Amino acid sequence: LLTVQPSKRFLRSAALRQNSLKIAGSIVFPVKVYVKLNHNSPRILCLTNHLRNLELIDPKFQWNGPGGGLSSENSSVEISPTGTLILRNFKLSGVYTCSIFYKLTAMQPDRNLLIKYLIFAYSDPKVYYEFTARYHAAPCNGYYNTYFERTLIQILNKLVDELSCEVTLIKAECHHVKMQRGGLQNEIFFTFSVVSSEREKHNRLCQESACDAFHRLNKAKHLIEGFFKQQVEVSRQSSEPLPEIYYIKGTLQMVQIDRCYPGYGINALIHPDCPECCVVCSPGSYNPSNGTHCLRCNSSLIYGATKC
Repeated sequence: LLTVQPSKRFLRSAALRQNSLKIAGSIVFPVKVYVKLNHNSPRILCLTNHLRNLELIDPKFQWNGPGGGLSSENSSVEISPTGTLILRNFKLSGVYTCSIFYKLTAMQPDRNLLIKYLIFAYSDPKVYYEFTARYHAAPCNGYYNTYFERTLIQILNKLVDELSCEVTLIKAECHHVKMQRGGLQNEIFFTFSVVSSEREKHNRLCQESACDAFHRLNKAKHLIEGFFKQQVEVSRQSSEPLPEIYYIKGTLQMVQIDRCYPGYGINALIHPDCPECCVVCSPGSYNPSNGTHCLRCNSSLIYGATKC
């Protein structure tokens, strides 16, 4: 298999200079091309590397995609006089072929080559953080615990709202815990997620790096960690007795979780040139949720299937 783009880092840099990136095909194997979802493709040539170095007489080109013949009359397709294809606002993954008819000398008959590409839409994984924390609690099933759970999530959401991030309670369970060499106490086990929202607040002073979803999510993480650290400091410095519901020091834990859109998945074995990308699921697989893997499904015949 001919590799086209060696890494995710290269893919991202290439997205900034699509006009200069040109991809040649092969008559031996289909060349895999990865195009960021809803972005323009690089320049895809109706040529092999061998033909690029030859003088071609009266070349003619015919492109076909998953939906049939391609022409520049379609606003999402641009084909140059030399047969170079650019797919705009890319969505439709699948097999793309180009037939080239040409002569090497004016006296020779036409030659014909069929060049095949496998063009995959991809997106960057959407990252979110999942936190767990424990609180000393009022009696389980009591009103105070329910009220506190709701209030805590509201406070955390206000904390990260300016970053266009959102805190969602996944679960809050109250348990009786037998303490070491002690009696029983009530504890709430919280699990909540922090997600960077798509709805960035409009700010003319916002620099691109500061508006980046992952950058905003990291800032939200630090704010939340600071919030729980502050609770410990306030309790330590206060001379008042501890309230009935309070954060238990050292119980805050965090894990980073990647997720893909439904119909997309991460697979470094199938897509070694885009190992960390969420690539559209190929026929024979599907992803029904925001998971990170395309699941096997023999009855799935389309790219990007979300059900089997």
